[in-house]
Amino acid sequence: MNPSAARSLMHEWTASPALRVHMEAVAACMGAYARGLDAANEERWGVCGLLHDFDYEKHPSAEEHPIVGVKHLESLGVDRETLDAILGHAAERTGVMRETPMAKALFACDELSGFIVACVKVRPNGISDLEPSSVKKKLKDKPFAAAVSREDINQGAAELGALTGLDLTAHIQKCIEALKEGRERLGL
Repeated sequence: MNPSAARSLMHEWTASPALRVHMEAVAACMGAYARGLDAANEERWGVCGLLHDFDYEKHPSAEEHPIVGVKHLESLGVDRETLDAILGHAAERTGVMRETPMAKALFACDELSGFIVACVKVRPNGISDLEPSSVKKKLKDKPFAAAVSREDINQGAAELGALTGLDLTAHIQKCIEALKEGRERLGL
């Protein structure tokens, strides 16, 4: 599936502008990681980011998300690695472990990209001068973006860091840079 088809599917299943921005943000971060880990498949990694939550609005329950969406993607011929990465971002519910670089990157970028977008929204200069230290400071502020799992951010950074050698600070920086590149599409 190409990015245009993925975006069309995402828009067909998701009406929420905030959820669409979230999926676009994850796609941007996934593309940045693909350039270093699997450059030949950068487009596919971006599609994975675009589609990881496309079923959430229609099927938000733990029993359905992302299983319903993955079944639909499977019927469309989406490759197994992408499907497993999407299932792996909810491994505690699906039982699918994050074994591939794509799966590790998706989990690591999911909560963090959403948290960075939340940080950007409360800054006078938006993303233009955002630094990892500001993001890390906000991570310690439990009421700020309280729905974002700090545990998942740390676990994702650790899993991906074992593969890339990047620590949490470097992971945050990489995601900030990816979101800066995609700021027009994201409205940042």
